Amino acid sequence: MHSPALAITRTPLVAVYGTLKRGLRNHHWLEGATFVGRDRLTSATLYDLGHCPGAKAESSCGVEVEIYRVDARTFAGLDRLEDYRVRAPASGMYDRAIHATAFGPAWLYLYNHDVTGRPVIREGGWLPRRPAFA
Repeated sequence: MHSPALAITRTPLVAVYGTLKRGLRNHHWLEGATFVGRDRLTSATLYDLGHCPGAKAESSCGVEVEIYRVDARTFAGLDRLEDYRVRAPASGMYDRAIHATAFGPAWLYLYNHDVTGRPVIREGGWLPRRPAFA
């Protein structure tokens, strides 16, 4: 349970794996953040939730993430977007935890809900679905 200001003192890095990545619909939430690099995390597995992915802290063959250096204001915005609840992290849509990356420890948002029956991504990255044309 860490407020954005306290969390930033632990590490200013955030690893993103879904709609926050470059070119995707929520990347604007990272405006002003510094892109640090790309990595593959073996400490997380992605699940395709349809409109976005959700990560679980489960071993994988390496899921693709982008690492950003953020300030407390940007981090607070990400918490709002991901429905992270400081006082009750398990009750929001996502919790967050620190995972090791090639650039140092980084916060990773972890999906709190059941993923039974959802497609699993143990290697590579999540891609948004393209609308079907009639």
